[in-house]
Amino acid sequence: MPARSLRARLLRMLLPPIGALLVLGALVAYYPSIEPATEAYDQALIDAGISLGTYIRVENGSFRLALPMAVDQVLRRDSYDSVYYRVLGPNGEPIAGDDGLPDPPTFGDDGGVVSYDATYKGRKVRAVALSAECGELPCRVVVAETTVKRNRLARDILFSTLLPEMLIAFATLVIVWFGVKRGLGPLARLSDEIKARSPGDLRPIDAAGTPEEARPLVSALNDLLGQLAQASRNQQRFLANAAHQLRTPLAGLQAHTELALAKPLPEPARGELEQVHQATIRTARLANQLLALARAEPGARGDAAQVDLKALVEAEADAWVHQALARDVDLGFDLAPASVHGDAFLLREALANLVHNGIEYSPRGGRVTVRTGLREGRAFAEVEDDGPGIPPAERERVLERFYRVPGTSGTGSGLGLAIVSEIAAGHGADIVIGDGSEKGCRVALTFPHG
Repeated sequence: MPARSLRARLLRMLLPPIGALLVLGALVAYYPSIEPATEAYDQALIDAGISLGTYIRVENGSFRLALPMAVDQVLRRDSYDSVYYRVLGPNGEPIAGDDGLPDPPTFGDDGGVVSYDATYKGRKVRAVALSAECGELPCRVVVAETTVKRNRLARDILFSTLLPEMLIAFATLVIVWFGVKRGLGPLARLSDEIKARSPGDLRPIDAAGTPEEARPLVSALNDLLGQLAQASRNQQRFLANAAHQLRTPLAGLQAHTELALAKPLPEPARGELEQVHQATIRTARLANQLLALARAEPGARGDAAQVDLKALVEAEADAWVHQALARDVDLGFDLAPASVHGDAFLLREALANLVHNGIEYSPRGGRVTVRTGLREGRAFAEVEDDGPGIPPAERERVLERFYRVPGTSGTGSGLGLAIVSEIAAGHGADIVIGDGSEKGCRVALTFPHG
């Protein structure tokens, strides 16, 4: 089923029945109001018909309407409608009035009054027919008028009924809209709380203040977060244990190969042993990177403290210089004090990975520069080399685990920049990969204020 907004769903469920009730209320208010008004107009026609009946005269067996001209004018005078009448004898013969005025569909001889709608001279009229005494015989009187004031009255009643209903409908819409919005407020706050969390924040959600209906959802989410946290801890424990278990035999293997290489050996054997030595060094570095990755995971980090990036680099400079000399790379330092709040071990590991990458991918005789300091009030650390660089299209992907730019030389595992990215995220730092001053690559870590 297509995903729908819960608010939209509630509004769809609430507004149609409310709208139907408002329409029904308008109809209930309209028809009881229009009926008495219509009956009052019909009664006025009946009164006019009764009055006309009193002017019928019988002379020598013939009938005539002795209606004074002034009375006729008063009868026909109306500000909105045209008034018509017709007087018929006992046998239906016309006595006076407007010819062609329609007779009622039925006309009893019991003196009853018949009200009906008809058309006269192309206009809709409302008419009444009633009996009048003509001596001993009954005559018929028909009085009709056009429907202008009736329609106007109906329109006025309709508008006077609809206007309050429309105001009520608008007020209801506003109340329902804000009521639904306010009612869904706890869910919105819960959503905002979850969105604000980092991917590694697996703490249970506080159910305090959560509506009763949402508590099963919060409970299910907390169960899921607990399972994820446990799985993350198991993964970290496995990586840490595996790295620790590998480091000891690898260190021994590396020491034995170095001792063997120090002895006189046949050239073919020496070549094979050097390959074993290099493979051992790479495997040991991979174990160290896995251990660093396990420590960089959320939930496995140590206590944070104030760390001076300049002092941290100076403490590691000697080891990095030896790596650079072995590769015939000029490693330089441009250091200024820069204090950050973080884990010294992880920050050291991040910079070590950046320096190792710079040395690894720089050509012999190349240059690598390590910088620390403040930039626009924010502490930073960056490593710049003059190697082949990283294409702009690949700069996001190289932060993924085990990803290497296709065609890249070297023996890296694709974990170095992923570790740097994890450590930067844990410290709220921005990581930017750009071009070097002339060529190569520059990777900068910029830490938040304070």
